[in-house]
Amino acid sequence: MTTTASNSSRATTRESRPESGIGPRAKAIAPGLAVAFVIAVAATLLGRQIPVIGGPVFGILVGMLAAASVPALRHDRWAPGYGFAAKPILQLSIVVLGTGLSLQQVVKVGGSSLPVMFGTLAVALGGAWLIGRWLGLDGDTRTLIGVGTGICGASAIAAVTAVTKPKERDVAYAIGTIFTFNIAAVLLFPPIGHLLGLTGESFGLWSGTAINDTSSVVAAAFSFGSGAGSYAIVVKLTRSLMIIPIVMTLAVLKARRERVHGADTGSLRWKQVVPLFLIGFVLAASVDTAGLIPSSWHPHLSDLGTFLITFALAGIGLSLRFGQMRKAGPRPLVMGGILWICVALTSLGLQALTGTL
Repeated sequence: MTTTASNSSRATTRESRPESGIGPRAKAIAPGLAVAFVIAVAATLLGRQIPVIGGPVFGILVGMLAAASVPALRHDRWAPGYGFAAKPILQLSIVVLGTGLSLQQVVKVGGSSLPVMFGTLAVALGGAWLIGRWLGLDGDTRTLIGVGTGICGASAIAAVTAVTKPKERDVAYAIGTIFTFNIAAVLLFPPIGHLLGLTGESFGLWSGTAINDTSSVVAAAFSFGSGAGSYAIVVKLTRSLMIIPIVMTLAVLKARRERVHGADTGSLRWKQVVPLFLIGFVLAASVDTAGLIPSSWHPHLSDLGTFLITFALAGIGLSLRFGQMRKAGPRPLVMGGILWICVALTSLGLQALTGTL
């Protein structure tokens, strides 16, 4: 009888003991993650029909509309899944996109493109700081719009978001601003390029350094013709490599700021300076540079990376509320518009100075 009582006691203890492992966490994440996945699939299909906008931008827009239209999707039970999509999935997308960035492409572009690339990046980041302060925008909004304009639109915003962890409304302001001027660039750049008498290479360099998202660069360059498309893609991919030093710098600044405010009283850990997803990004690009990724895989990996970005932005969109965006007013758009014009003019000016116009 004692043995039976002992066994019964152990069984009761096991039953009362909380579950461990990934089971409970997976159950908490699954519902919201499934919703974000469905939104991402719908956004990807829309992006294929309207490539000028692209799946990632549709991801955040459809996510926001779904959350606004269906009150049940705003319930707290969905939040863990939305958060998982917005962070770990986002970081994974950056690693996958690294497989399409052969480090040799920087050399292929040639030294003539680098002054234009660095010049426009300096104008975008410096202008974001100055104009943003003048307009009274907070630091995260300035940074996100600056890197989105200067590097590669939604992908750069995603990379920076993974490190700086800004408020969701700031991400929405930045995505909305980049989206607006992507559309304007696709519509205006080709006719302006023809009016200026640009060659295919000069237009490819202009679009590759002055248009935000890769999808919009491709749309504008192939619309222009004259071989601008292939040149613009190389320029754009090289420009995307600027994600690495920018994200590393922001990670260092954030870690130092946290230490000053007492958030981290210990020593500066290497993971704070070099996030794991960024190491994965560099390794993925290095593997591609070494030729270990078959060329036949590249289109599929690119599609996967784009889908994961869309997946992540869907999670962010589902977490956002239109009421938060209305509070921003027109200032982010004003800043984005001024930056966009400054970067476009800087690119043309630097091309004229370097003899590549």
